[in-house]
Amino acid sequence: MTAPRLVAFDLDDTLAPSKSAIDPRIGELLIALAERVEVAIISGGQLGQFTAQVVDRLPEASDDVLSRLHLMPTCGTQYYRLTPAGIETVYARTLSDDQKARALAAVEEEARRLGLWEAQTWGAILEDRGSQITFSALGQTAPVDAKMAWDPTGEKKSALRDAVAARVPDLEVRSGGSTSVDITERGIDKAYGMRQLSDQTGIALDDMLFVGDRLDEAGNDYPVLAMGVECQAVEGWPDTAEFLEKLLPTLPPR
Repeated sequence: MTAPRLVAFDLDDTLAPSKSAIDPRIGELLIALAERVEVAIISGGQLGQFTAQVVDRLPEASDDVLSRLHLMPTCGTQYYRLTPAGIETVYARTLSDDQKARALAAVEEEARRLGLWEAQTWGAILEDRGSQITFSALGQTAPVDAKMAWDPTGEKKSALRDAVAARVPDLEVRSGGSTSVDITERGIDKAYGMRQLSDQTGIALDDMLFVGDRLDEAGNDYPVLAMGVECQAVEGWPDTAEFLEKLLPTLPPR
């Protein structure tokens, strides 16, 4: 492709370890990238995670550069921009009370039936993120090592996803991070977020590049690849940093 006008990233295990702050090296590279192109982050996490993991860890930058950062929590069902006054909401779609109640009941009941409701956890297993219900098998604040060891093949998450999807066919159920399953409105995935980015920025999908660690067919980044957006597969934030260090010299200054 020609030089992208917008580069979008997954968050956990692409820019940072799961639920962890970005490394200073990533922060510097994101700002350097935003000096040249628009930069977006699309993840199943909520805004608080984006703020703690990325926004609060960025090095000092001008308002003009920060305005080129696009934050899309819960796979693009929410969209925020950085302004001198703080984080500004562009839009936020939410699930109805009925959808939330059915999703919460289905994921807990199926997790218990499948033996995936763990006794030892770190934080809440179920979380209402407004536009998304998230099941985290070990809790929201589980250590990275414990998360990576829980379901290395993805079989547990896939079994739970399939069971919950059968219970709530009007909703979208998909594997999220290393221990999570996310439930949103039907048709909501990262491809939806990319289309919203295109609509909001006026940048064609052909002029975008997506960077993620789960571009395999079972991964939550795959919908972006399937829709035809140029993608770069990575395996952890050091791989992302190495890729950006090669990409940046090829991008013209603004």
